[in-house]
Amino acid sequence: MPDGGAVTRHTLRQQIADALRDEILAGRLLPGREFTVRTIAEQYGVSATPVREALVDLSAQGLLDSDQHRGFRVHRFSLADFRGMVEARSLLEDGVFRKLEQTLSERPGPGAGRLSAPTALLTAVRRRAQEAARAARAGDVAILIGYDLRFWRELSALGDNRYVSEFLDRMRVKAWVFAVPFLREEAQAYRWLWSGHEELVDAVAAGDTAGIRTLIEQYNTHLLTWADELAHRADRQTAGGLAPCPGDSGGPGGSCDGGARGAPGRGARGGAAG
Repeated sequence: MPDGGAVTRHTLRQQIADALRDEILAGRLLPGREFTVRTIAEQYGVSATPVREALVDLSAQGLLDSDQHRGFRVHRFSLADFRGMVEARSLLEDGVFRKLEQTLSERPGPGAGRLSAPTALLTAVRRRAQEAARAARAGDVAILIGYDLRFWRELSALGDNRYVSEFLDRMRVKAWVFAVPFLREEAQAYRWLWSGHEELVDAVAAGDTAGIRTLIEQYNTHLLTWADELAHRADRQTAGGLAPCPGDSGGPGGSCDGGARGAPGRGARGGAAG
């Protein structure tokens, strides 16, 4: 049996890491924000050890930078980072679905060429899709982020490869971290948040692998188009002498050290994170 104290410390470590990640995703801890182990330990009323371990975990996930002299700092993702995340996801997702299509084409009998998923799993994913799409249409970013991440995690479980699912989840978290500072300054976020979750679930339920790939390709194309628009807006704002990034004119923020300075308007099916 493991030591009870070790179990408690591990649980506390995970709880602190989860809480801080939620703070970053919510935009309450903006890119560039610095803090120490002592600061977090005092904030949560716990000892330094689980806090230090939680911060090291978040650093390993790429969400924090560690400085032995100044403590920890929320990582500042650039526009180039964001593009790289989207492209990496696109390449991996394309490979996953190509493999799935090959497997289905080799399936004998009535099930040939059809994707089958457990009813309970699809029901859960559909619920998440409905909530995520509703939040996106309403521009409710705080609600959307949680449902969007859960939606993609559960959908990724269909691929039956834990390593792929974990990698894709980390890319989505980082993409949201990049996008949140822009979302906080966008008055009409609903105009460009992606809301195609339900359509994607319908394609999965129908076993339409070609439709699934088309929707995901469209989604990733929207993200890269948004990135281009961020760069164009950055150029316009720089030429006009405006504040260079979200948060630059008042506080520790701004996550656009790759050239992005604002959030563009998009259509209802447009996408800019997740």
